[in-house]
Amino acid sequence: MKDYLVLGAGPAGLQLGYLLEKAGRDYLILEAGSTPGTFFKTFPRHRTLISSNKVHTGWTDPDLNLRMDWNSLLSDDPELLFTRYTERYYPPADEMVRYLADFAKTTGLRIAYDSRVTRVTRDDEGFEVRTENGDVHRARCLVAATGFSRPYVPPIPGIETADLYTTVSVDPAEFTDQRVLIIGKGNSAFETAENLIEKAAVIHVAGPSSVRLAWKTHFVGHLRAVNNNFLDTYQLKSQNAILDGNIKKIEKRDDGYLVTVSFSRADEVTKDVPYDRVIACTGFRFDASIFDETCRPELTIRDRFPALTPAWESVNVPGLYFAGTITQSRDFKRGTSGFIHGFRYGVRSLHRILESRYQDAEWPHRALPATPDALADAVLERVNRTSALWQQFGFLADVIAIDGDGARYLEEMPFDHVDLPDHYRITLEYGPDHDKHDPFDISVRRIAQSDAGRADEGHYLHPVVRHYRGQELVATHHITENLENEWDSPTTHREPLRAFFAARTATVSA
Repeated sequence: MKDYLVLGAGPAGLQLGYLLEKAGRDYLILEAGSTPGTFFKTFPRHRTLISSNKVHTGWTDPDLNLRMDWNSLLSDDPELLFTRYTERYYPPADEMVRYLADFAKTTGLRIAYDSRVTRVTRDDEGFEVRTENGDVHRARCLVAATGFSRPYVPPIPGIETADLYTTVSVDPAEFTDQRVLIIGKGNSAFETAENLIEKAAVIHVAGPSSVRLAWKTHFVGHLRAVNNNFLDTYQLKSQNAILDGNIKKIEKRDDGYLVTVSFSRADEVTKDVPYDRVIACTGFRFDASIFDETCRPELTIRDRFPALTPAWESVNVPGLYFAGTITQSRDFKRGTSGFIHGFRYGVRSLHRILESRYQDAEWPHRALPATPDALADAVLERVNRTSALWQQFGFLADVIAIDGDGARYLEEMPFDHVDLPDHYRITLEYGPDHDKHDPFDISVRRIAQSDAGRADEGHYLHPVVRHYRGQELVATHHITENLENEWDSPTTHREPLRAFFAARTATVSA
């Protein structure tokens, strides 16, 4: 009986394995493939990652550099950085496969390869996991880091006759002079459309929701600029188009397809449109079929994700935890838990939760005097270099727990997981309605960077400090935004923050 079984040797499984190995825990990672990172051997289909790989930052601080490095896993080895593998800003996917294999080998992680899980059951002692090769493993705690193993296919009549993003040919020549419908408005849809622009006669990208641009919403899962060349071909009248509406029916015919589209922005006008090919690029889903009735996790968001507590534990199966991209239901389409540069910190936080629950370990912290000056200095030191709060904005929080005349500074706790009597939560956040403003529209007025009194009106990323008594929010302080993300001005940043802590200390004392 092991302490932990981890399902999957992708980035999340390797990250958790590294932390368990470093802590000296009894664990095993089960991987269906013959190497780590099996997903990246196939996806993205067109073999270019859209995760930033900024090698040259001008900084020497390793934590600051991780703000611009979206692919590295966390470790103590400066050589185990993805930036050592390529200088391409959007790297080849095969480099990720190579990096993950090297990470697993260099760190000596305990991984059982070619161990595809076929059944998971649970009893009073823990979990039993059976694999395709006949092995049986048992553990008190199970962490699923399997990623997405199935495409999400919406319930459209006839969609079973369409091609799927997961298997459709990526050879543009096969689409020469054809009319192509791509269902979906995410990066996989536009990546596919971009690949066909030179060969296809007509390309329509369709879906019921508006196209949302990542540079406006700050959600990196929305359409990225690297994939949005297709928008030009639509708005500059080059035969292609984006259809805002619902696909009602797909009818396969001898000469192609006839697709019924209900247009959202044309008073629900319905039209039958002919196509030669239809491709569904509608995302992925978590596969819960390996779990039997004793431990099948509840699902959420159209049954695509496991439903989780703030500790990344299944809401209905105690002891079953999740790591990696399948945890994004907690910050769906708002944060970065679906991506390596986000979930690597989520996994580190999950490991600290496991250590506290099962090993009786304290959350790592440092002691501070509970004085306004000491608290202000501690906050500014962190927000000026942390990559965790930067990448997991509004989701992970540093916490200052007040204990009489002293304080403890705890880093990177899930915001909704904090449960302390008198404490502060420190986050980096965008301003209210930030996704409703065009950041390139100069008619939208911005506050002056020196205007500390209006810091709460800022739209850009900035530090926020909240004072809680238990779960009651009693006061909030915003540190004004800064173009260079440097919050080190004695008058604009430090003094207003020190005054906030002084006022809160006086209030508590009274």
